[in-house]
Amino acid sequence: MKLLVYVLISLSLNVSAQYFPAKGEVWQEEKPSALGFKEKELLEAVKFAEENEYSGSKDLRIAILTGFAREPYHDILGPTKKRGGPAGMIIKNGYVVAQWGDISRVDMTFSVTKSYLSTVAGLAVDKGLIGDVNDVVKDYVWDNTFAGAHNAEITWEHLLTQSSDWSGSLFGSPDWSDRPPREGGIDNWKNRKLNEPGTYFKYNDVRVNVLAYSLLQVWRKPLPQVLKENVMDPIGASSTWRWMGYDHAWVDLDGQKMQSVTGGGHSGGGVFISAEDHARFGLLFLNEGNWNGSQIISKEWVKQVQKSSPANSSYGYMWWLNRGNRKWDGIDDETIYYAAGFGGNYIVVDKSNNMVVVTRWLEPNKLGEFMNKLKAAIKK
Repeated sequence: MKLLVYVLISLSLNVSAQYFPAKGEVWQEEKPSALGFKEKELLEAVKFAEENEYSGSKDLRIAILTGFAREPYHDILGPTKKRGGPAGMIIKNGYVVAQWGDISRVDMTFSVTKSYLSTVAGLAVDKGLIGDVNDVVKDYVWDNTFAGAHNAEITWEHLLTQSSDWSGSLFGSPDWSDRPPREGGIDNWKNRKLNEPGTYFKYNDVRVNVLAYSLLQVWRKPLPQVLKENVMDPIGASSTWRWMGYDHAWVDLDGQKMQSVTGGGHSGGGVFISAEDHARFGLLFLNEGNWNGSQIISKEWVKQVQKSSPANSSYGYMWWLNRGNRKWDGIDDETIYYAAGFGGNYIVVDKSNNMVVVTRWLEPNKLGEFMNKLKAAIKK
């Protein structure tokens, strides 16, 4: 009897301990009931995700051109890929408790890329390549990207929180043409009044790409290489993911041609990746930048990305926060934060429940409802 009790206690401790999948390892699964889930309700949440597939075309060229049809001069400038169907994973204590669809399929992930880009910025801070996020970027990028009185005041934090109101064109794309206001026309948009950096939030991929370009200037090597060497390889990610930019976005750095990658797939490009590799990335952030004892990203940076920015309480350093006007109805936990991309791509970090949720191609307006169903599946 004592031996049986010891074995049961040991099993319980092993299940509750944090697990990290090794590189190439089949991700270990655990019975949902052993990790505090009601199995019937969990299955209902998964079924909901499967039945509420993103309604846009599986040919993402069509989905992109349709989704951004209002934007003047919008075109596909980088690689795209036809998408798969709904897929996802629910990770608790590091173990898989549910999965659906083809979790190893590599797909575009659009603006989830921004959270990977933010991580590259964090690594630059950790390594001292950027002294402080409140430094003005013009002191690091010496060309004309930040010329002029307005752009000269923009800091790294302004770029990370999408509150820079950077003005100009990058690789032929003007800032004002990205997600223009509903009212007015091209002349109004071109000649708009500029907002003081840090005071006004505007989701804008051109300015995000300015951040990527600026980080390339700091790192002096391709950002996909930086991410691979410093994050994706150490957490055991596969070799299948890619991070691409626009076809013409090449710059000369130290005598070498390097591509400046994008922060999303708005016009093609961005990170192409599997649900499994997304889940590893989410698990790294769930554990405050630590992977099985190795501190990959500083705890300070992981905490910083979760802070509300002055211009938008729902947005941190290129991660969305479950607070402010983006707070999900029925879920009061404001410690939840998530990466989000066009077409219903998400990595949700739920610290209170030690859980990571990855969804691919979930109808975007159904995420909150899905998370409420998942909440109902957790035993109180």
